[in-house]
Amino acid sequence: MSFDALSDLLDRAGRGLLPTPPKAGDPISNPRGDHDLDPIGIAIPPGRPHRSAAVLVPVIVRDAELSVLFTVRASHLRDHSGQIAFPGGKIEPSDRSPADAALREAREEIGLRPDDIRILGYLDPYLSATGFLVVPVVGLCAGGTRLDLDPAEVADVFEVPLARLMDPVRRRLGVGVWQDRPRRYYAIPFGDRMIWGVTAGIVNNLHERLFP
Repeated sequence: MSFDALSDLLDRAGRGLLPTPPKAGDPISNPRGDHDLDPIGIAIPPGRPHRSAAVLVPVIVRDAELSVLFTVRASHLRDHSGQIAFPGGKIEPSDRSPADAALREAREEIGLRPDDIRILGYLDPYLSATGFLVVPVVGLCAGGTRLDLDPAEVADVFEVPLARLMDPVRRRLGVGVWQDRPRRYYAIPFGDRMIWGVTAGIVNNLHERLFP
């Protein structure tokens, strides 16, 4: 990877990412979410409170290129088993911020230590159809960092070149049925894997923020 590639990422992140996350309890007037491609529907029934969550979007720095790390959720999990995701989960009362929650979950799930990660900024809060309001935290991590997967939560990890993820030609629109009605969603094929749903929606927002 050239110095220019990393320098360009840092410049774009400094100009495009949100410098601070939303504070707990702050109203989110216009979150991104599963409803972006389905404006007629609503993400969750009115009156049901959003559940706060955070994920880490780990950008890996290697000699050859920048890449983004994804996890494959364990097949025995009750929710979203086998799906491709970012490390993350619910924001607990003990977490001081969304970044703390994302870093804690990344350490628990894949062994990334908070000291291994440089926080670059935040993406727009993302409202999932299942009622989670997710704060994506973008972090930079050295490629030689050792990972230690928790098999109770993560079956595998893999990386996708950042340049490929930022190419809108690689992004597709999928159609499925959820709660007896058709729903559209972003999908990003990579080899024999398919990144879709919330994870692909967050990647789409990363592109919007870095390349407005």
